[in-house]
Amino acid sequence: MMRTHEVGTLRPEHAGHEVTVAGWVASRRDHGGVVFFDLRDASGLLQVVVDPEQITDDDVHHIGREWVIQIVGEVRPRREGTVNADLPTGGVEVGARSLTVLNRAEPPPFPLSDRGDDVDEVLRLKHRYLDLRRNSMQRNLRIRSRVNAALRTSMNEQDFVEVETPMLIASTPEGARDFVVPSRFSPGEFYALPQSPQLFKQLLMVGGLDRYFQIARCLRDEDLRGNRQFEFMQYDMEMSFAGQADVMAVVTTAVSAAVEVITGEPLAFIPTMTWAEAMERFGSDKPDVRFGMELTDLGDAVAGTEFKAFHADAVKGICVPGRGDASRSVLDGLVDRAKALGAAGLVWMRVMAEGSLESPVAKFLTAEEQAAIVGALGAAPGDLVLIVAGARRRTNDVLGALRLDLGRPPVAEGGLVPLWIVDFPLFEALGDDGQPIPAHHPFTQPHPEDLALLDTASGEEFLDIRSQAYDLVINGWELGSGSVRIHDPGMQQRIFSLLGIDETEAQARFGFLLDAFRYGAPPHAGFAFGVDRLVALLAGEESIREVIAFPKTQSGADPLTGAPNRLDASQLRELGITVPPRK
Repeated sequence: MMRTHEVGTLRPEHAGHEVTVAGWVASRRDHGGVVFFDLRDASGLLQVVVDPEQITDDDVHHIGREWVIQIVGEVRPRREGTVNADLPTGGVEVGARSLTVLNRAEPPPFPLSDRGDDVDEVLRLKHRYLDLRRNSMQRNLRIRSRVNAALRTSMNEQDFVEVETPMLIASTPEGARDFVVPSRFSPGEFYALPQSPQLFKQLLMVGGLDRYFQIARCLRDEDLRGNRQFEFMQYDMEMSFAGQADVMAVVTTAVSAAVEVITGEPLAFIPTMTWAEAMERFGSDKPDVRFGMELTDLGDAVAGTEFKAFHADAVKGICVPGRGDASRSVLDGLVDRAKALGAAGLVWMRVMAEGSLESPVAKFLTAEEQAAIVGALGAAPGDLVLIVAGARRRTNDVLGALRLDLGRPPVAEGGLVPLWIVDFPLFEALGDDGQPIPAHHPFTQPHPEDLALLDTASGEEFLDIRSQAYDLVINGWELGSGSVRIHDPGMQQRIFSLLGIDETEAQARFGFLLDAFRYGAPPHAGFAFGVDRLVALLAGEESIREVIAFPKTQSGADPLTGAPNRLDASQLRELGITVPPRK
């Protein structure tokens, strides 16, 4: 047999057993006589002791790191004083009777024994097959596998049917750019890779499937960051004859099952917060509620002030505990940051020992106004107060960003703190033509209490119309979004008309869905979230690249394969594509 045991499974109860193990040499300690190897496979690490005088198969003194070897020997307890309590196998070792080199290896370009945070990421990704040998990557990918299995089990138990939807579809932009694929059979025409299975899962509801899910690969040509990649895995579901509460209950059950399989504890009750409250209290539609520093309205505190900068639609502040000793350069940097975020300026105030405020604007505020500000914010001596005045939405956005800059803990701290955000706006902004821009996709059902506003609203009033959309947020990350869908063709056309999409354009872009709705679409609702993000949260990682086997870099490159790369001339001719020469 190639091996009888995986190295990480051996324990003191195996003492006296003869075993065959195989793996990579993680390290070698050569004392001139006896040689100690740390042997690694997917299950863990094991100490192997080799006496060269008893081994004639290979010259053990020349075996290097990452060589692949096979050991036949006896499991024995480690001598007193040599037990490694940090390793599950730290109480035993294998005394080698024979050693076989299965493959030699060149020295790796970076060490594999530690986490390697100081190793350049491009170098890690170029040699990802080596990077995957790290304990952290092994752990993360196993977490991912268990999460996927738990999600599938939960959905099966809730009577959902797993269905795979197409990867080559028509281009129907959903907010990001499509990745497109040229058609060899139809030169000049293109497929698109799916940004999500949105339209197909709605068609499955029309088809009477009732409850659908899949863990789908999705692709979006959008700017990358720590929790975003061009291609990602999405837990996707849809339900017929269901509303918002039904979907939220199903998703809560599935996510809780995934959390429990990794942490041993299911999610506690997930509270619900409206979008409006989240923006007012945290300045974000994906609030991180693990820490305080909530936004506080100071309108009453400065209601009669003569300080003109506070004569604004909104005056709000945050209290940063214990940061009153921040240097002037740090404070100037915060002012610059606020301006970069769109604020006219930022007022900073140090809370002094006697409760007074030290600030460039303190002289413009009465003692009563200063005391009211301190009281409203619950500030104490040694704290730092930051105030922004201006349009309410901009004020919330700026303070929300500063709150995260100054207070957000690492993703691994504080456990998982989930939150449902509901009642999102139906429209997020007005275009240059004055027409509203949808906050989600154009198939989201308006809030029933705001239906009348669809006919009466104008200008900024459109931004007050709520939708039946809901997000699941964990630790300040938007895990996923869902909504009750429009299933009535008349309502769908009303929304299209508000968006400036006439019947001809609607038919050209979404005709196959609209045509299906003519044949009896049931009321339906759904949800989708990024599996990569959930796994990263459970693994305590700040970047989803750490839980993806072969990710792209921040610039979208793949150092391992060299993608994206140029096609040769014959491939381009076959596709009917002409590419200009490099400049």
